[in-house]
Amino acid sequence: MSRSETLRKEAEALPIQTRFANWLWRTQIGWIVAAAVILVLCLKFRQSEDSHSAKAATSSPSGAEANTTGTSDGQSATAVNPPDVMAIVNGQEISRAQLADACVQRHGEEVLESLVNKRLILRHCEKRGIAVTNEEIGAEIDRMAKRFHLAREQWLEMLARERNISAQEYARDIVWPTLALRKLAAEEVQPTPAEINEAMEREFGETVSTRLIAVGTLELAQKLHDQLTADPEAFPRLAIENSIDVNSASVGGLIPPIRRHLGEPTIEQAAFSLQPGQISPVLPVAGQFVLLKCISRNAPRQVDRAEVEQQIVEKLIDEKLREASHKLFTELQAAATPVNVYNNPQLRETMPGVVAMINGDRITMKELGDECLARHGEAVLESTISKILLEQSLQKANVTVADADLDSEVRHAAELAGVVNEKGEADLEKWFQMVTQEQKLDREGYLSDAVWPSAALKKLTASQVQVSAEDLQKGFEANYGERVRCRAIVLPTMRRAQEVWEKARRNPFVDYFGDLAEEYSIEPSSKALRGEVPPIQRFGGQPQLEDAAFQLQADQLSGIVQVGDNFVILRCEGRTERIGVELNDPEIREILSQDIYEKKLRLAMSDKFSSIRENSRIDNFLAGTSQAPPEQSPVGQATVREDSAVRPTSGQSR
Repeated sequence: MSRSETLRKEAEALPIQTRFANWLWRTQIGWIVAAAVILVLCLKFRQSEDSHSAKAATSSPSGAEANTTGTSDGQSATAVNPPDVMAIVNGQEISRAQLADACVQRHGEEVLESLVNKRLILRHCEKRGIAVTNEEIGAEIDRMAKRFHLAREQWLEMLARERNISAQEYARDIVWPTLALRKLAAEEVQPTPAEINEAMEREFGETVSTRLIAVGTLELAQKLHDQLTADPEAFPRLAIENSIDVNSASVGGLIPPIRRHLGEPTIEQAAFSLQPGQISPVLPVAGQFVLLKCISRNAPRQVDRAEVEQQIVEKLIDEKLREASHKLFTELQAAATPVNVYNNPQLRETMPGVVAMINGDRITMKELGDECLARHGEAVLESTISKILLEQSLQKANVTVADADLDSEVRHAAELAGVVNEKGEADLEKWFQMVTQEQKLDREGYLSDAVWPSAALKKLTASQVQVSAEDLQKGFEANYGERVRCRAIVLPTMRRAQEVWEKARRNPFVDYFGDLAEEYSIEPSSKALRGEVPPIQRFGGQPQLEDAAFQLQADQLSGIVQVGDNFVILRCEGRTERIGVELNDPEIREILSQDIYEKKLRLAMSDKFSSIRENSRIDNFLAGTSQAPPEQSPVGQATVREDSAVRPTSGQSR
């Protein structure tokens, strides 16, 4: 491996990404957030269907929860006189037909599969005389709300706010299928006493706190085992120096406490055979070789079984229901005679307007279009609006995006992700396979919805991005400079932070600080690891936290540092050594320059897209919003109205 490649890998590995680090980054704008500008064009805002259940199988929830009307064949009901214009972007209209076609093009196959499956369940319910009543649906909604310690109205509001699922969609498309499948598979989903006992042990039983080292070869694992047998206290240092599990290596091998019946059986069995201070034998696990050191055996949690057992049973039923659902679908599909007209050009000619036949039932293209529009309309419309805005901006700038630009963007993305062949060149086929599977897009959809917007924004911004000497100096300090080793407690309010800080000040010992982190920290990783977090670097994106950390000496306690909406207390445990490289090394400068340019470019792309959008007139009739650029606003600022009155009636335009 060349020195350049070695330095590059070191530079990429240094900013350790753990859950704590991720939590810190979520409170700022970084290059990952900038990249979200591109992803917004293919983001799925919600997963819902608008097929209505047959009256023979169910009836829709009444009242505020749903206003749907069941149909006898389970087909979707269509809104009366839907508007012809879905949105207007700087005077350019997007029609309902255009949007429906775009939705079908992107999501037609998956929605058709969902329609077929739902039709199979519906007909199977009819044959077995199974019905799901309004009362049962309402009771299930109440049960789920209670499970999350919320009132019914709060639960439905949370679904609408955080998951973009309306009460109507939730009752019809989630609760009804769940209850129908539960009735169809009633005998298969009841947990046995043995399963309940195992789940109780998993949730509330004894746990083992450990450190872990994972390496790639048996030879190295055995060598480390010999060293640890002679000196068990060397485990944290050897984990930092050797473990390929980056998250645990960054905190001296610490991992969350191991529970029974939850993870890798080999590791569980070894962990529960150890006593505090003991080292496990070398454990072969998934192509790696693992060593454990037991820190402590933690007693079972004391709970009232009568209070928690029903929750355990419900959780087990949900898990078994998923398995039973898959099995039932498999059986129904095997017994069915589906005909996919959608993907068969010859059948499309002989059966115009039909996309599928299932046991004699027809699913029409109109039904598929309405279903796609209902499930994905808002997301696809947002994507379409964004693409039109970029097209208009390119036209104003007299700039075009060519096929060569798309090819360059794909290659660049693959190389950044490390998807390369033996020659170090982008492995395009492997990359396309990865991204299309992850984003559930076909190749053309990926190029259109993700690559083209990125290439377009790059065309509009690349010439404005420069890497300064100050940027290089900051990048060098961030990647190669010393870092502060700390423990941290993350708290939700200033009042609680003051309470915990006073306790930490009165008892200034590291073990007590770990106890406080374990009890009070709201950040999962630092809580599980007794406050241990990755070393804090300079110019990592949190200047207040960094300034507080770098003012500390070993064993000193920080003040309370506000980070976003939360409050952090640090306890310093020393500093790491600066890596022995120099900024004037040409290879180092090249690595830093490329990395900084990429990040600044993504931020510039984000800012550019925000500016384009803020200075546009966008009437989104599907979402019920209207936005005017600042100069058109009565108060000189862009406005957004959520008002159904802006929707035109059929045939109108603005």
